[in-house]
Amino acid sequence: MARIHPTAIVDPKAELADDVEVGPFAVIGPKVQIGARTSVGAHAVIDGRTRIGRGNRIFPFCAIGGVPQDKKYAGEDTGLVIGDDNTIREYCTLNIGTVQDAGVTRVGSDNWIMAYVHVAHDCRIGDHTIFANGVQLAGHVHVGDWAILGGLTGVHQFVRIGAHAMTGAGTTLLQDLPPFVICNGNPAAPHGINAEGLKRRGFDAAAIGALRRAYKVIYKEGRTVAEACAAIEALAAETPAAAAHLHALRAFVQNSTRGIVR
Repeated sequence: MARIHPTAIVDPKAELADDVEVGPFAVIGPKVQIGARTSVGAHAVIDGRTRIGRGNRIFPFCAIGGVPQDKKYAGEDTGLVIGDDNTIREYCTLNIGTVQDAGVTRVGSDNWIMAYVHVAHDCRIGDHTIFANGVQLAGHVHVGDWAILGGLTGVHQFVRIGAHAMTGAGTTLLQDLPPFVICNGNPAAPHGINAEGLKRRGFDAAAIGALRRAYKVIYKEGRTVAEACAAIEALAAETPAAAAHLHALRAFVQNSTRGIVR
């Protein structure tokens, strides 16, 4: 039987695993599903068609599954899906999706989301990310696995952030941030490859060296995007051990619709 504090309000239609913990004065709506080993802190509100996986820690005063902050939203039955083993700290807000997109906001697994973070409608967050305090994602933002967003980073709607990318504190991100790249500033400017983060995740020296060369191709040699993509493909052929990473970088840059941070 779920451990629900007597002051909490849990709709009888909500589906909670037997070992879910719900703290004082929390409110859980009728369309909510919560998986095993998840805890919900005091005064948190979980509403909407929200599905939360296993082993999540939701801290006090979070508002999860609220309606989108979008004037076009007209009450459609859209949703929010959260994976497993995420930490969502105090006062975070995560909204459901809209029918103008896929209709669902998605958060993967093993993410560390610090206090006062906002994840707007239709965002898609991968796995193993870190969002420092006060990160603000506008609607339709995509964030790749292992990305790290510094405190108070603001991300414009429809921006894509690649895997293993990193922003400094206070960054304003108006264009796409390619995988592996560090940026900072308002507006954001690139500052090299996230080499230290890649080392911590097991990237060897050859792969990091190849990515550094690819960064120079994009940012230091005055090439057009098409020229840079062709050069990265040639580099991938020369360094098979890093080819998968280089292909991912080239594809991201080539497919960017907003343009990349430059």
